[in-house]
Amino acid sequence: MSLFLVKRFITLLATLVATSVVVFLVLEILPGNAAQVLMGPDASPDAVMALAHKLGLDRPAPGRYVEWVSGMLTGDFGLSYAYSTPVVDLVKERLALTVPLAMIAMALTTLIALAAGIFAAARHNKLGDVGVMGLTQVGIAIPNFWFAILLILLFSVQLGWFSAGGFEGWGEGVWQGIKALLLPALSLAVVQSAILARITRSAVLEVLREDFVRTARAKGVSQRGTLWKHALRNALIPVITVMGLQFAELLAGTIVVESVFYLPGLGRLIFQSISNRDLIVVRDCVMLLAAMVVVVNFAVDLLYAVIDPRVKASDV
Repeated sequence: MSLFLVKRFITLLATLVATSVVVFLVLEILPGNAAQVLMGPDASPDAVMALAHKLGLDRPAPGRYVEWVSGMLTGDFGLSYAYSTPVVDLVKERLALTVPLAMIAMALTTLIALAAGIFAAARHNKLGDVGVMGLTQVGIAIPNFWFAILLILLFSVQLGWFSAGGFEGWGEGVWQGIKALLLPALSLAVVQSAILARITRSAVLEVLREDFVRTARAKGVSQRGTLWKHALRNALIPVITVMGLQFAELLAGTIVVESVFYLPGLGRLIFQSISNRDLIVVRDCVMLLAAMVVVVNFAVDLLYAVIDPRVKASDV
């Protein structure tokens, strides 16, 4: 087990280093001077030179890279040019919304997808299976921003149960915060749960065709017992793989839904920073999101070993 963890941790570190190099180089290879991009085309040469000196762009790139990485490791993300605020404060404020939103959306996705996928697999080629697969096909085809608008029209405009948008913060109470995020989370979960339900169904059906399942049935184990005690755990490897990718996507890809519900999340911060040419914030946020994706994949690898010991043994 220790060798398995060491290998995965080394892969995690190597991926983070490679990602940081790529993110840093992307800013370096932008056409022209980065300070000129920040100041705009009409800025005077003296102002551009002053900003370049302030940002340290007149120093060698390797030194700036080391300073940037060491700063992020110690919590110093630099100063936002557009907001004149430490980037770490901006990120903390936005993560307080984006992470709970992604977690609620992932919880809804898991509940809906596992229930639908297992239900369809247990009724393979029957009416229930056909109905679930039809609904999942519709769910995949619906854009989440369009579904978000439908949710606003129904639950906010017609029924008045939820706010149409905005987020007052967690200071108003946990339930009020969760209530403000339920509709955005549901709009995100629809497409993700449709995809995950189809994968769950396929994985469970594949396991149900295995010899050990037929042996369990021959020994008198009920269909429900075979499904829950034998098939489901062995089918979780591909399901958890997709869940990890989906959670990473929810962390990094909520910008459209955040815009529909006017939520001040991390995706909206990146969008605003691009509009404001605040490349420092963009670079730090992209690196942070990439690190989150890598860490989530690392956690998925660890879950592999917990669910299926054969994964751990094959790596030793």
